[in-house]
Amino acid sequence: MSLTDLPDNLPKPEDDGAADHLPSQPLPEIELPATDGSRIAISQLPGLVVYYIYPMTGRPDTPLPDNWDEIPGARGCTPQSCGFRDHHAEIQQLHAQVYGLSVQPTDYQQEAQTRLHLPFELLSDGKLQLKQALQLPTFEVAGMELYKRITLIAKDGVIVKHFYPVFPPGENASDVLTWLEQNQ
Repeated sequence: MSLTDLPDNLPKPEDDGAADHLPSQPLPEIELPATDGSRIAISQLPGLVVYYIYPMTGRPDTPLPDNWDEIPGARGCTPQSCGFRDHHAEIQQLHAQVYGLSVQPTDYQQEAQTRLHLPFELLSDGKLQLKQALQLPTFEVAGMELYKRITLIAKDGVIVKHFYPVFPPGENASDVLTWLEQNQ
């Protein structure tokens, strides 16, 4: 199973309006554990911050949930993360930070960060605090509640842009980079 290559017939997620309320919303006063062992107070980060929020990272040695490829927008966390890795220096040059975020525990995310050579931290929101505070969209599969793929750009703790639905996920980082370039 290749986690980096996406099947050609993935169903495209539809915009269900679940993110329409996000522009101008302040980020909540919560701290999330990061893969470097720190805790990140997301509302306190200054300047531009990109949070790409994804359902879950697959592992080469672990099968994905049954029918994963049939869930619109579920597949593609590895290509999305690799896109942000590959564009990280360019995003930093535009004075923006990058964080990935999922419900997975930090130790699980540390494996992905190491395996994928990610130069930024991944945040764990296992209690779905962002869902509760911002009404972020989720879905359920295999007994897990996971975030739908969404990317938020915040400036000084306030959401200024969101990308939802994100498809194809491997192009999300270049879309974010384009937006940052056009809105500096």
